[in-house]
Amino acid sequence: MQAEKLDLKKGVDFIGNTCVFFCHDGEGNILLGKRSVNCRDEHGRWDCGGGSMEFGEDFETTLRREIKEEYNVDVIEAKHVATTNVIREHDGRQTHWIATIHSVLVNPNGMKNGEPHKIDDINWFPTSQLPTPLHSQWDRHFAMVEDDINSYIK
Repeated sequence: MQAEKLDLKKGVDFIGNTCVFFCHDGEGNILLGKRSVNCRDEHGRWDCGGGSMEFGEDFETTLRREIKEEYNVDVIEAKHVATTNVIREHDGRQTHWIATIHSVLVNPNGMKNGEPHKIDDINWFPTSQLPTPLHSQWDRHFAMVEDDINSYIK
């Protein structure tokens, strides 16, 4: 008997796990990517970055892998600031993710768009001059990392 292949989707058919990262340069600037139409959701919105955990990975491995894949920058220091539920609706269906939220000091040298099929543009923005529209979870998640990011500014 042949095993049936299931086409289950993270965050829709089962709870997805994601590492969310706010990459900053220690001088009040945040690295953001504009989500393309090839992303799962939030098309055309500016986002801090994040990615799904792979089986067998710990949080830090996922974090470092995803930052390198998306932005090609090296992590200097990463701080886990919160773990939260992200429950929302997309295309008429409820989605559910567990998100670990991180503030990440990175070396901005060598920054490039490592996923042009998913990210239309990347750029540094001062936290006081953010682009629009932002990801639907921006306000809630940025509030969790804002104090840590500001603590680096001299």
